[in-house]
Amino acid sequence: MKTPKILVLRAAGTNCDNETKYAFEKAGAKAEVIHINVLLSNKKILENYQLLALPGGFTYGDDVAAGKILANQIKYNLEDEIKNFIDAKKLILGICNGFQVLVRAGLLPSFERFHQEATLTHNDSNKFEDRWVYLKICADTSYFIRREHAPILYLPVAHGEGKFLAKDKDVLDKIVKNRQIVFQYVDENGEDAGYPMNPNGSVLNIAGICDQTGQILGMMPHPERNVDPTQHPCWTRQGLKDSGDGFLIFKNAVQYIKEFF
Repeated sequence: MKTPKILVLRAAGTNCDNETKYAFEKAGAKAEVIHINVLLSNKKILENYQLLALPGGFTYGDDVAAGKILANQIKYNLEDEIKNFIDAKKLILGICNGFQVLVRAGLLPSFERFHQEATLTHNDSNKFEDRWVYLKICADTSYFIRREHAPILYLPVAHGEGKFLAKDKDVLDKIVKNRQIVFQYVDENGEDAGYPMNPNGSVLNIAGICDQTGQILGMMPHPERNVDPTQHPCWTRQGLKDSGDGFLIFKNAVQYIKEFF
């Protein structure tokens, strides 16, 4: 495939769609921002894309729960199309609000597809957390991650409901056993740490997980906000890298599509 095609899905309240589009296009893909109403009116257009991206924001004002309304729109209107999309070995990425959507739609951790088995609830601090955090790459079971990456990433978070909790111990044990924990919050030395290094109180410091296939990735930190080296808050003191830490997420996804399709 010469140019992978990415569908960046937006709804009322989405606010990171253009940044996500930019990140994928920087990685060599063609990305299009499409409103959920357009997709619902013509569900077959999903077949034209190899990756579905659910960006950050506050879809529908998070009025019911963060991402819940968009999750229900997907779950009850696009079930067959999403199943076909996954069965075709295509990728899905959910960032922040998009992660919340995937969890509440039952697409992560997805032991029983479209059945909710976890949640992302209010931060332990009871406030909106807007800060930069260190992430440890815990597994390369996701197609968005490759073995050669540096083990620690530096990315921003911006959320009020980012605390990951599994439905019960059995679900959490499966996530751990299957190596579905892709990212954990750590300190600058890569060690487990409490608040504010873990900004929300997530169980096991979970910052991002994938499904069992590795095709679906959800994460609370924002990789699209650190794709250019000048987006790092300390670039003037530490010097410029070739790219921001978050760029690898988009680069790997585009590379996978080029190799597979």
